[in-house]
Amino acid sequence: MHQTLIDLLENNAAHAEQFQSRFDDVQDSQQPSVVTVCCSDSRVLQDHIWGNDEPGQLFSCGNIGNRVVQRSDSGSEISADVLYPIVHTGTETAVVVGHTGCGAVTAAYDDLTEGISEPDAISHCLELLEPHLEPALELLPDDVDRAGAINRLVEYNVDRQLEFLEESADVPDTVSLVGVVYDFQDVYSGRRGEVHVVNVDGETSVDRLRAAHPEIESRVERLWEY
Repeated sequence: MHQTLIDLLENNAAHAEQFQSRFDDVQDSQQPSVVTVCCSDSRVLQDHIWGNDEPGQLFSCGNIGNRVVQRSDSGSEISADVLYPIVHTGTETAVVVGHTGCGAVTAAYDDLTEGISEPDAISHCLELLEPHLEPALELLPDDVDRAGAINRLVEYNVDRQLEFLEESADVPDTVSLVGVVYDFQDVYSGRRGEVHVVNVDGETSVDRLRAAHPEIESRVERLWEY
């Protein structure tokens, strides 16, 4: 047996010991207050970034590029893993979590600007991202370097994913929509590992967001107000 799996099982034993009683209230149903849509990246610890250790509190989704979009026979729709908690468990807040240095956004940027070759499954995911990112390319500042362009596109992608949620008839108007960026590369002004709010219900102006939400004023920050 590979040592990595042995280590994982040992860590799980400690987890099970700690969590023995924490499933008592959620064994038969769940009512998470928030659904988060994160990028599938080993550097983004989806529940841990919120300090969450309570089963049933967060409904965590992860995919390449923190997408809320999936394709079906009828076209582009809200991804089922995002929509499920909203429709069936009463979740009233959706948070799209981008992150600095996103590999999916990087690949989409490279494909749009130079063309790259990826396995079909990865190409499919990029094809879901690229239509939302392509309009931003001509808006990028002329003096921004590649890393700066990608991190601005991370914000732009979060905005577009929230826009797709907002425009969907399947998402009730009562659901709060929040976009954030998780920073572990010293791109924003805070500490590594901090989440920075970039969008609330479609509003992206830093000044207006800070005025509307003074309780989180210090956590509202954007690299790019296009």
